Formats: sequence, structure tokens, C-alpha cells
Amino acid sequence: MVASRERRHGNRVARLDKYRMRILPITAIYGGNASGKTNFFKALDFAGDLVVNGTHPDVEIGVDSFKLDDRMIKQPSRFSFELLIDGTIYEFSFSVTRKAVLEEKLVRINSASEKILYERHYKEEIEFDDSLIDRPFLQFVSQGTRDNQLFLTNSVSQNATHFRPVYDWFRDSLQLVAPDSRFEPFEKFLDEEDPLYSTMNEWLSHLDTGIVRLGGEDVPLENIPLPEALMQERLKEGETIRLWTEPRYLVTRKVGKLVAQKLVTYHSKMDGTEAKFEFHQEADGSKRVIELLPAFLELSAKNSKRVFVIDELDRSLHSMLTRWLLETYLAGCTSETRAQLLLTTHNVQLIDKQLLRRDEMWVAQRDGFGSSTLYSLSEYENTRYDPDIRRSYLQGRMGGIPQILLDTI
Repeated sequence: MVASRERRHGNRVARLDKYRMRILPITAIYGGNASGKTNFFKALDFAGDLVVNGTHPDVEIGVDSFKLDDRMIKQPSRFSFELLIDGTIYEFSFSVTRKAVLEEKLVRINSASEKILYERHYKEEIEFDDSLIDRPFLQFVSQGTRDNQLFLTNSVSQNATHFRPVYDWFRDSLQLVAPDSRFEPFEKFLDEEDPLYSTMNEWLSHLDTGIVRLGGEDVPLENIPLPEALMQERLKEGETIRLWTEPRYLVTRKVGKLVAQKLVTYHSKMDGTEAKFEFHQEADGSKRVIELLPAFLELSAKNSKRVFVIDELDRSLHSMLTRWLLETYLAGCTSETRAQLLLTTHNVQLIDKQLLRRDEMWVAQRDGFGSSTLYSLSEYENTRYDPDIRRSYLQGRMGGIPQILLDTI
């Protein structure tokens, strides 16, 4: 997401003076069905899970090989990330098969040089930079790193702090939102003192959902579809569990007792009072808005460094609502912004230079053999002066559209 030399919307592009670099706040990926957009999302999800959660002993790594070329079945899958963490760029890469990590490397990139902090090759000792403090301990940790485990993950589990910022980026900064994702901490919707409560309700009113506010309703504990014995065993004072049923329930231990609430919505009645609705009674679009708003609130928060990746942003959303969400986020971006949004979409109305720069618009194109390539519209020189790049896209000049073959009658 490094910006090109394009000047359009330049006031919202992040500037890294140390590296003489500009970073984009958003990337939108277009493409036909089965063009590779969701596989891009799944690749990020796999990498994040491998770093944060690791693997169990004697368990295969859950990587999927490219199945349409027999030569690729046994070839390793390679991943490489360039991450901006607290003003410093790191390059973290690894290569894996289902059996083992074959390569792993972490590089710290300075403005004029690069330093390999550690490098790993299968069945060889990990090489560490001489400047690292406590190298003997790192070497000890490396000896206990399993073949099917990333050294980065194991080092953090062994309380080594040298590479913790990179691990924390995958754990805390990278946030993936699938089409069927649910907003996990929905207790924030029930707590009127939580800052998210009022902000969420304010945004809902702008998006024409008909919802006046979100709230919680106390329910008898015996109505909760979970054995009380299990809750008695699991919950400690002040702890909460979420039940992903319909309706959604929260069970909390307060002053030794279990208290249950369910998420409900409120709408205005004709007489000015409010009518209560169960969450499952809301339209799919309204529920999708409620699931997405926390992501956009976090992106728009001051000093946010989160990177949200949203697959099928426009799922169940009207095109104008999708555009409003993006415009609202981008309006708050400045040269100091460090949050980023990557999204996949079928909404061609978003192919608009009034909304996005050319280097913020990408296309996923599948070739005749099933492999996919991502490329930016800025790579097409003629789009620089094209007054209607949406029309050019729909005419197939830039790929990324369904190749529908019609029989001649």
C-alpha cells in the first residue's frame, strides 16, 4: 500500500519522512466471482493464525496448496509482509509446507540500510544478528522450536521480547472481518457508559436503519440455552460469556450472582414512543451495518494503528451506505493517519476517482489456468486521463470482470 506519485487526494495520504515514503489509507480490490479476492483474505487469515495461535505438536500446518498445477502440490507456500510498527518498517517472511516451516526471516529496515535480525532454514541453526542482546537465550529458544512452528511464535511464548512488536501486530493490529463475521464484544452495545454506545447509536441514525438505539434486556437465567452448571464452573466474578444464539445473550457474574441480558433494538413508533425488536427481526442490511460499524469506528479513532481487512464489504449493504462508510473514514485521514482499510467488493460504483485514487483501486484477475494476479489501476497509464474509469472497467479493458461466454443462436 505504498503510494505512487499520484497527487489526487494527497492530503489524506500518510507521510513517512524517515523513509521518504507515502502510505495509502485504503485499498479496494475488485474482481469477478472466483477471481481470487477471498483467497487473498484467507491467506492473511492463515498467516495471522499461524503467527498468533501457532500449531500443536505432531499436527500438520493447515496450508492449502494450489491444486490446478500438479507441480505445485508439494511446493512450499511463501508469505511476506512489510509492516510499519512504531515508526520502523519490518519485513517478516516465511515459507511453509504442511509438514514444516522451511524458511523464516525477520528484517528491520532503516532509512538507509537493512538488518537481518534472524534467519532460519529447515534443519539448520537459526542465525541471529550479533547486535541482539541475550543471543544465548534466543539460541536456546530456537533449539526448542518445532519444525511445524514459527520461531517468532515460540520466542514470544518463551517470554523473549526482542520480536514481540511483530507478533503483536498480527495479534492486535491485523483485524479480519469476513462476510459472516459477528462483532464479538457486543456487550458494548448494552453499556450506556461505554463510549462506543452513544457513537454507535449516532452512526446508526445516519445510515437509515430505522434503529433509534441498541440496548439490553434482562432475561431470566433459566431461559438461557446453556446448562447453569457449566456457567457456574466457568464464570468468575466480573467475567462475561457471549452466546451466539438468536437472540444473542450475555451472562455475567455480578456480586456472586449470574445475570443474563440479550441484545435488542429500539425503533420509533408513530406516537413518539419506542418499540422493541429482537435482533433477529432486523433486516440483513441493518445487522450487517451493526457488525461493520465497530470496525469503522476503530479505523476513525484518533491514533488508531489497526489494519482492517473486510471481505465483501458490500454484502447486504446498499451502495450508498457503503460509499458513506468509506467517505466518512477517508474524510478523517491525514498525513499522520496510521490506520488502514483493505476491502474486497463487487460494487462497481466505488470505481470512482472522486472517491479513490488509482493506486487505491486494485483488480483481481484469474488467468485461464486458475491462478490469480492482483494489480493496481495505476499500472494502466491510460487511466490517468480517463474521465470514466468505471466504464472502462466494465468494458473489460482492465480485466477483473466475469468472462461470460454466450452461445450464438
